[in-house]
Amino acid sequence: MEKENSFMSRSVNRRSLLKTGALAGGAAAIGAGLVGTATSAFAEEGGSHVTKGDIAILTFLSALEQVEADLWIQYAELGGATNQGKSPIDVPFKSGLAPDYITGLLVLDGDMPQYISDNTDDEISHHRFLNNYLQSKGAKPIDLSSFAILPPSRVTGVPQNGRLTNLKQLTIDTSWWTRYRSATKNPDLGGTFENAVPDLAKGQHPAIPLSDNDLGTDSLGNISNHLQAIANTAGFHFAFIEQGGSSLYPALAQKVTDLEVLRVLLSIGGSEIMHFQTWHDKAGNVALITDGNLTFPDLNSGIDPNTGVKSVDAADSFQTNLIMPEPTVFLDPKLGPVSIIRPTSTAQGGAVASVVSFAEDGLFLDPATGKNTGIVSTLMRLAEEADDARRKF
Repeated sequence: MEKENSFMSRSVNRRSLLKTGALAGGAAAIGAGLVGTATSAFAEEGGSHVTKGDIAILTFLSALEQVEADLWIQYAELGGATNQGKSPIDVPFKSGLAPDYITGLLVLDGDMPQYISDNTDDEISHHRFLNNYLQSKGAKPIDLSSFAILPPSRVTGVPQNGRLTNLKQLTIDTSWWTRYRSATKNPDLGGTFENAVPDLAKGQHPAIPLSDNDLGTDSLGNISNHLQAIANTAGFHFAFIEQGGSSLYPALAQKVTDLEVLRVLLSIGGSEIMHFQTWHDKAGNVALITDGNLTFPDLNSGIDPNTGVKSVDAADSFQTNLIMPEPTVFLDPKLGPVSIIRPTSTAQGGAVASVVSFAEDGLFLDPATGKNTGIVSTLMRLAEEADDARRKF
């Protein structure tokens, strides 16, 4: 029987998360170390059209951008450009500390280190701007640094300070690949989608070298299959992260009241879409290798990697150069197909759905306990307040 993975196959709320254990390891300490929360960050409305709901949305987005900045910094430390040129962001880390890892990333594209550094700059700028904007409206900024307790890579040169995210044990949903190629299904209308790399959606996989033991080359200068698999995993993870933002911003934009806040969301959200398009393209260039129980299949073979069946439908669903959003059903199938970002509903692409997908990805897993850190419950609280926001007028 053909198995399909839905973008968000079950109800995404606090109750279901508690049942599945996604909040394990940190239901307390909501306010510990936070500079602001959505409930304490309400601006004075006075003559302003910025509402409490707008502030809740901005606060959540700033929090999630801090999470993304944290993970991208880890990628840039190891695989970023060492000389990235001018940037308005004061980057507080060294880049490109793992040249052998970069060798693996270059298989995906010769500009990968520069793209990684640029994406990192962008996410840092998003978090900083949103915090500054919150303060300009009389609200409190958000800071999640009290949850930065996860160990980073032990590759020589990487600062051994705690991080918000864990890139060593990822379970990556790659159904975004087929979701954007489907001409007949939309997750907002109940569509479900297969994974492009089924093995990434099973088990736990590193997307960064864990230590110097993962590095090194043979006598011909070739890296190991294991290190190439790590670089391949990163390539698919880049797109997984950014497709979430591509859906999150338009989903929340439908809830804001103030036009300037709407402008903020549309402007930042557009850059997230640009990120996703870039990484979607690069993921199609991964090396076709096997490393243990992880295989990166030939997506141009016309064979469904989930079922092993060769067909025209499989060719259309997995072909690597089909990176433009295929027109599909939207709002009502009677309206005909249209090329769109998908999903854009709160249920499938909203704040709570984003936190669920990040938690299921393994981003917050503490290897010392096997459970998520307390950041998940904090993000969930902020997410619920953001999703509960309603446009006032």
